[in-house]
Amino acid sequence: MNIKINGENRDLGAIDPQTPLLWALRDELGLVGTKFGCGISQCGACSVLVNNASVKSCSFPVSSVGDAEVTTIEGLAESNGDLNPVQQAWVDLDVAQCGYCQSGQVMAAEALLRTNPNPTDDEIDQAMATNICRCGTYIRIRQAVKTAASHLAASE
Repeated sequence: MNIKINGENRDLGAIDPQTPLLWALRDELGLVGTKFGCGISQCGACSVLVNNASVKSCSFPVSSVGDAEVTTIEGLAESNGDLNPVQQAWVDLDVAQCGYCQSGQVMAAEALLRTNPNPTDDEIDQAMATNICRCGTYIRIRQAVKTAASHLAASE
């Protein structure tokens, strides 16, 4: 089975088609930025983008990827190592505390900004409600999304 991840076609060999995308990423491809949290699509730590939509990879069968493009946290930074605007806002605003959920939070924010480049507070809260932060950094998460949106608008 082949899937396109972070701009590259990757061979997953004879992987069971029902294997969750999370385990294909982590165990087969070594992309460990995507985290295992709850395993039942409730916490969002495992969020990745599939054709720019946020998907909980712990319950998304690898066979469902098909011809779609998968983007993981490792695929957001520029090839020269520069962070993308969402990642940079996370760093600049010191969003993470324990950090475990943050790759999923960043991916959910990235999905939001790809479809809504200037979200309101309510739209941010609604889009990010699918991801749980046990440390409660929701105010900084919202501010980071707004900061990233302003950087994206300024670069256009």
